[in-house]
Amino acid sequence: MLKLQAQTTLPTDFGNFKLLAFSEKEEDWMPHLALIAEGTELDTVTNIRIHSECITGEIFHSRKCECGQQLDAAMKYISENGGIILYLRQEGRNIGIINKIKAYQLQEKGFDTVEANLKLGLPADDRDFSPAVEILDILGVDKINLLTNNPEKMSSIENSHIHLNRRIPLNIKANETNYSYLATKKSYFGHLFETSLT
Repeated sequence: MLKLQAQTTLPTDFGNFKLLAFSEKEEDWMPHLALIAEGTELDTVTNIRIHSECITGEIFHSRKCECGQQLDAAMKYISENGGIILYLRQEGRNIGIINKIKAYQLQEKGFDTVEANLKLGLPADDRDFSPAVEILDILGVDKINLLTNNPEKMSSIENSHIHLNRRIPLNIKANETNYSYLATKKSYFGHLFETSLT
C-alpha cells in the first residue's frame, strides 16, 4: 500500500509544482512521484498525465522515443491549466534500463520495439497503472481529464472508481529515428495519434 513519504515545492522551467513521493516504505529509493501544478483544485475535474519513467528520453534526449518531449509538453499544459503529473517508476515499459538497452541492441538488428522485448522473453508492455489510481485516491481526486494517447491508460481509469471525463491528446511529431517506434505503438498497442515525420 502506497503512502505519502515526503513533499516539497519544486520551481521548474514550466512553473511551480508541489512534488510528492509515494512508496510502501520510506527507504524506497525509487518512489512514484506526483507533480501538482500550483493553484490546482483537486475537488473538481483534474487534468492528469500518467507518465512512465524514461531515462534515455527524458535525461539523455534520445531520439528513439518521444517520452521526453511528452513529459515537457505535459508539464507545460498542466502548469498552464492546472493538474497533476503522476510519474511512475516503470522504466522501459517496466522491463528496466538494462533490458531496455538490450532491446535497443536488438532494434539495431532490425527488430521493432515489441519484437525486441518478446525476443528477450519479456512482455511487450509490463506496466501496471494501478499505482496511479492509488495515488489519486490518496489525493482525493475522483474525476479526471487524462492527457494520453494510450488506450490502456484510459482503460485503467475506466475500470476503476475514478471517473474519466475526457481524453486530452498529447501528440508529438515523429522524427526520422523514432518514426517506426511510433508506428509500432499505433499498430500494435492502438495508440491514438497520427504518425507523421517532421
